[in-house]
Amino acid sequence: MGKAAFIFPGQGAQYVGMGKDFYERFSVSREVFDEADESLNMGLSSLCFEGDEDELKKTENTQPAILTTSIAILRAVEKMGIDCDYTAGLSLGEYSSLVKAESISFSDAVKVVKKRGKYMQEAVPEGKGGMAAILGLDKEGVLKAIEESRQYGVVEVANYNSPEQIVISGEIRPLNVACDKAKKLGAKKAVILRVSAPFHCKLLEPAGEKLKDELKNIDIFPLKKEVIANVDAKPVKRESIIPNLIKQVSSPVLWTDTISFMLKEGTDTFVEMGPGKSLTGFVKRIAKYENVEVNAYNVSNIEEYNELCDFFNKRRY
Repeated sequence: MGKAAFIFPGQGAQYVGMGKDFYERFSVSREVFDEADESLNMGLSSLCFEGDEDELKKTENTQPAILTTSIAILRAVEKMGIDCDYTAGLSLGEYSSLVKAESISFSDAVKVVKKRGKYMQEAVPEGKGGMAAILGLDKEGVLKAIEESRQYGVVEVANYNSPEQIVISGEIRPLNVACDKAKKLGAKKAVILRVSAPFHCKLLEPAGEKLKDELKNIDIFPLKKEVIANVDAKPVKRESIIPNLIKQVSSPVLWTDTISFMLKEGTDTFVEMGPGKSLTGFVKRIAKYENVEVNAYNVSNIEEYNELCDFFNKRRY
């Protein structure tokens, strides 16, 4: 039997209504939402369940909302005795994986990511920066497009999501130039993303500096699970958790390498917990690229939760 990994989504996966069915059905999930409301001194659960979409899209609200929903779903899954060998999360999702590993308390994590969202939004004036997804062009091609665009300003790789999708980030003009060059180099598409800031590039370094002060004030406990870090796609050590989280804000997310590492370690089952299903898609594409068969599940509603429970019940026997 292969190993299992729990993976957690980042910003952009949010939607109004997320987590409500878990809140209503599971007391362990309800406790997570209640703890978030109390820790943040705001109605985060109401914002998730029936809030204004524009309010939910604000980065300082989005980040704690996705974290809370992910952990609420995780608690319901854990209650069924389902567990993992590895865990990882994309960007914001790395905080969810650290909560799963019991290295950071949920209460601390939800407060930190609200501040993280605020600092990331404040780092670059709205309209000055952006992000784009480059589809169907390999790493070398994307890096060449970036290199040929840097004379116009800051543009960098933000996310290596899968072999066919790399996200770039930076100032508007060089970003647009890089998109044009990527298409000339053979990219199928270059899609400007609807985001509020140029995440995971050096323009966000001021946010990392502010985040450092928040992270200094929280307790970091010994890891009870192997967490694979965004910044180097390696198992994180306790002493490197805070440096990694600071660096992560302005560094590329090595998601393809993260999944590849877990595949090489014998992981054949990946479970995405939280809103959306992007990571499940990335896992399938990475596994296909590497010629490996995997079981990939996403759990964002009760029906998907039941499917996962059925799978693990059959796997046990």
